[in-house]
Amino acid sequence: MDFELNQPHSSLIPPIDFRALLNEEQFNAVTAEPGPLLVLAGAGSGKTRTLTYRVAYLLSQGVKPSEILLLTFTNKASKEMLHRVQDLTGIEPQRFWGGTFHSLGHRALRIYGEAIKLTRNFTILDADESESLLKQTVESVDKTFFKDKTHPRPGPLFNVLSLARNTQLNINVTVTENFPQYEDIKHRFQAFADNYAKRKQEQNVVDYDDLLELWLKLLTEAPEVAAYFGQRFRHVLVDEYQDTNTLQAQIVDKLAPHHRVMAVGDDAQCIYSWRGADFENIMTFQHRHPGTVIHRIETNYRSTPEILELANAVLLAQPVGRHFEKELRAARGHANKPYVVQTMDEREQAEFLLKRIRALTEDEGVSANEIAILYRSHFLALEVQLALSRAGIPYQITSGVKFFERQHIRDLVALVRFVYNPSDTQAWQRIAVLLPKVGEKGAQKIHAAALDHGRMMQKNFLDALSTDDVKSKVAKDARDDWENFCVSLRQVAEVMQTGTPAAVMETAIDGWYGDYLKGAYADYVERLDELKAMIGFAGRFEEMQDLLAQIVLLNGETSDRQVDPNAEAIKLTTVHQAKGLEFDIVFVVGLADGQFPGRRSIEAGDVEEERRLFYVAVTRARNELYLCYPKVATRAGPGGMLLQPSRFLMEIPGDLYDPLRIKRSFGW
Repeated sequence: MDFELNQPHSSLIPPIDFRALLNEEQFNAVTAEPGPLLVLAGAGSGKTRTLTYRVAYLLSQGVKPSEILLLTFTNKASKEMLHRVQDLTGIEPQRFWGGTFHSLGHRALRIYGEAIKLTRNFTILDADESESLLKQTVESVDKTFFKDKTHPRPGPLFNVLSLARNTQLNINVTVTENFPQYEDIKHRFQAFADNYAKRKQEQNVVDYDDLLELWLKLLTEAPEVAAYFGQRFRHVLVDEYQDTNTLQAQIVDKLAPHHRVMAVGDDAQCIYSWRGADFENIMTFQHRHPGTVIHRIETNYRSTPEILELANAVLLAQPVGRHFEKELRAARGHANKPYVVQTMDEREQAEFLLKRIRALTEDEGVSANEIAILYRSHFLALEVQLALSRAGIPYQITSGVKFFERQHIRDLVALVRFVYNPSDTQAWQRIAVLLPKVGEKGAQKIHAAALDHGRMMQKNFLDALSTDDVKSKVAKDARDDWENFCVSLRQVAEVMQTGTPAAVMETAIDGWYGDYLKGAYADYVERLDELKAMIGFAGRFEEMQDLLAQIVLLNGETSDRQVDPNAEAIKLTTVHQAKGLEFDIVFVVGLADGQFPGRRSIEAGDVEEERRLFYVAVTRARNELYLCYPKVATRAGPGGMLLQPSRFLMEIPGDLYDPLRIKRSFGW
């Protein structure tokens, strides 16, 4: 096909002046000759616009809608892109094969799955059903597996197997690299995975991951189907290519044997390895598709030149040969340099944010909706949430729930509350139901039995829990855990008699609940960090009653119920959740080694994804950027722990930012 620009427009669509509507970089990518194309679209450079106009351009050159395959990661992105195409060309979205990898995999399997012996009437398990079937499978192999509280429960176990499937890695390797808490039992997981797959086949069902695995199998083992797709889809377009996992990249390669594929992405924004994204996919694209032409879209319409200069410095610090060269250029005029803010500790960091936010909203007319506070991990936002709540400044957590409302935080607090006051039946019920096969009614019966036995035998309530009479009321599946549960409660009680509230929290985490956490959550390590933040918070208090009272009061203060959903509010979010968003003012907090980059990355000797995460954080800002770090981590205990500024800050030349020094008596 002739792709000269002077080719007459297709009669299907109205004329479009691509040169007038696109900048030079976008125009060159949109109108590029067919073949393998890698479009490196920097932050804020108009990636979606480029991809949308590429579709419109292909249509203008006579390509039929049915010959274009558009792969995205979210249905929202697919719909947005195809509706933009419709606005440009008048062609309805349903005339394209466009959607997520999983939705298009389902479509392909429903039509052609019989080629790999998948009957057309297969059904898809939802997440709960998948976990339930896996549970049944594991228990058919080992009835006692889930009785051990340190073993992963069905949900976390499914997450382990899912990550291994999507990355196409050995399960043992997957556990070692991502789930160290299961290292001792990883050798058992392959048998579970094999039996789970067999059961799905027997029942003619597939799970979410099968939609990718079986699609790849279809393209690999049914050459006639693969040939059909290769001939039908003359052009394959992939959005956010840097986020593809191993399965998805292999599917793209199989769908495009003609190499007429356009992959749009940014290696500098590859930050999702923990959910399977493989950085190597974008780095090796040109090797898998010989003759790849690389287009760089580097004109940024979002941020000031000063912010982009700092962002470019972050990229320059990457190891040679491990990234694509790029340099963001601002389309906007000059403004203030980013600020680096050193504070004594997390509390002072929060106070600085509070004062600056008040000045921005009250004196400078900035909308609260245009202010974001970004952090690497949830525990880094505790002090910020407390400061904003006390000041009555509305805020919204856009990544999960507020700190004191997170399940594991509420569990820990309930355990300590119960030990402090064994008559607190609400606290008891929350922790008792965490035991296997103990429901609300069972928890009530156990509590009543312990109360009666304690009165009759003149025993302390916690001691009464350990008696045979009370144990007989415990569900059989929970009895193996019961002794450790009771021992842990007594240990917490002993420390509560003579130790500090911080010591009490630490003891509670180190005991039965810490073991429970290993089995309950695949992201155990991250949640454990959040629990440890409670140790530092408890270090502020000398008396347990004051700590518990303050937690309840703060929980009420920080509750979403206290915020008018229609009111303007500061946005608090992890950097991962902030990708794709932008704000006038951005504060990045906790920029200390061990916090950002995280401790695990430093210990592993690989901080490159953390550096890319930092790059994503700084490129969220339009007008002002504040990079904040504490000198002392109070979460380590009353004495604190000295911190070093993030190595990412140290890599930035000093002339690219202005230091903001705290004057503790006079503001800053």
